[in-house]
Amino acid sequence: MSTVLIVVIVVVVVVLLAGLFALMRARRAGAERELARRREQAATEHREAAELRSGRAEEAEHRARVAGAMAERERAEARLHEESARSHELGLADEELMRDDPETPNGQVVREDPEADREEVAADPRRQNSDR
Repeated sequence: MSTVLIVVIVVVVVVLLAGLFALMRARRAGAERELARRREQAATEHREAAELRSGRAEEAEHRARVAGAMAERERAEARLHEESARSHELGLADEELMRDDPETPNGQVVREDPEADREEVAADPRRQNSDR
C-alpha cells in the first residue's frame, strides 16, 4: 500500500502542479489581453488628441496667413501714404490740394509766384494767345 500511496501522492502532486501551471498561464494570457486592450485604448486616445491638435494647428496657420496678409496690406498702405507725403513735399500734388480749397476758382492752381506763371506762359504758346 505504501507504493500505491506514493504513486497516488505523486499523481496528485503532478495534477496539482499541472493545474497550477495552467492557472498561471491563463492569468498571464488574461493579463496580456488586458495589456493589449489598454495599449489599443491609449493609442486611440493619442491619435484622437493628435487629430484634434492637428486641426487646431491648421486653424492657427490659417489665422497666421490672414494676419500676414493684413500686415502686408498695412505696409502697402503705409508706403502709399509715404509716397503721397513725398509728392506733397515735392509739390507734385498741389492740384489735389487746390481742388479741395474753396477759394480757388474752378479748381485752378493759383501760384504765389507771378514770375513762375510768366515763365510757364512763355513756355506754352497756346497760353500766350489766350490773353489776346
